[in-house]
Amino acid sequence: MVAAVRFMTDLPGLTRYPPGFSPEWATRLTATDFQRLARAADELGYDAINVPEHIVMPDELAPTMGAYWPHAFTAMAFVAGATTRLNVNSSVIVLPYHQPLALAKAVATLDLLSGGRVMLTFGVGHAEQEFRALGIPFDRRGRIADEYLEAMHVLWTETAPAYQGEFVSFRGVQFEPKPARLPRIWIGGNSARALRRAARHGQGWMPWLVTPDELPARLAELRAMPGFGAGADDFDIFMPPAPLRVREADHSLLDPDTPRQNFQTGEAVIDAIGRLGDLGATWTYIPRPGAPAQSLAEHLEHLAWGSETVMPAFR
Repeated sequence: MVAAVRFMTDLPGLTRYPPGFSPEWATRLTATDFQRLARAADELGYDAINVPEHIVMPDELAPTMGAYWPHAFTAMAFVAGATTRLNVNSSVIVLPYHQPLALAKAVATLDLLSGGRVMLTFGVGHAEQEFRALGIPFDRRGRIADEYLEAMHVLWTETAPAYQGEFVSFRGVQFEPKPARLPRIWIGGNSARALRRAARHGQGWMPWLVTPDELPARLAELRAMPGFGAGADDFDIFMPPAPLRVREADHSLLDPDTPRQNFQTGEAVIDAIGRLGDLGATWTYIPRPGAPAQSLAEHLEHLAWGSETVMPAFR
């Protein structure tokens, strides 16, 4: 039996991350174009749109990571307002950058107004200068993230929310509205600490710098983490068919002379996604066979092709 897989897409040009950046045409997209892309994905049956984020980009990382990044939650609200059924996913928000009560309020409000369509993928970050610019202690980022996850869950679920931690504390307050649906939280990363955080706080894991060949061993590691068993039957794994291969420290390409893997036929795309499903992935992207799209029209054609040709094999 073919494994069931759900499908994400993104908005080309909203970020301009050099290792995975879309061609020049995507830099010229307008607000109307972004609305058209979101509505097309919605109507064609895609399950979510991903929106990444950085607040500022340190000078030393800008050559390899680019400086053009959106504020994820603003973009998610834009996408949710332009669509009716697909989820909006923060992929990835560096959680320590966001005051947790304010973020919990934004999440609850958008989830209510979108009818329960907010997903959240969080990471703890790696750009020390970005933390410094925001006045956040880089070396405590993991503990900060854990407290923020705990505190937001309290706000979303308890009628008399109270929390006492090192970095966030509150009591004697009320928090409304609650989300329409408790948002699904994924944790991004590849470290043992990220896996522990996913097992304890999350309903999904978005691997980073993990290849399909490495996925089974990492999933075994995840499943052995304390706390994983409680949500094991409904735990998501996102894995793209052709993950980027970059250096973790600065995101430069591991082998600049070797192009990113391209699938030359639709059959190759379906086979690759089928293998991911067999390995345990529950979400993925649909890569375009052959050369990248050279225009908005070609990208829209690719979205339609994915809907008509790839998705039915996994539903």
